[in-house]
Amino acid sequence: MSLYDDIGGAPAIRTAVTVFYHRVTADEALAPWFAAVDLDRLMAHQRAFLTVALGGPDLFSGRSMSGAHAGLAITDDAFDAVTEHLAYALLDVGLAHTQVAEIVAGLQPLRAQVVESANANA
Repeated sequence: MSLYDDIGGAPAIRTAVTVFYHRVTADEALAPWFAAVDLDRLMAHQRAFLTVALGGPDLFSGRSMSGAHAGLAITDDAFDAVTEHLAYALLDVGLAHTQVAEIVAGLQPLRAQVVESANANA
């Protein structure tokens, strides 16, 4: 059985993503990145991403991680804050701390595809 099944599948993912985006958009440091974004579309992508990340069916279609975040000037601090909000959202839907830690660790390799290097424009 996968983490996806353990937490209750699609309904739990939907709840986690909703909690996650409430947290992210309420965070004054992160809100500007989401101000002009179609949140319904973004939430659908996040649900698909989390479904795959937690061992559920592969529902994702769309741009690559680096393509989706190119030009957004995302910083390491922003990446860390988003990851923290996601961790709390996953805890809220019933994942154990050890499971959340494993997922957060699994997201770290994506940092290079999301964060824009300070030297990229130099």
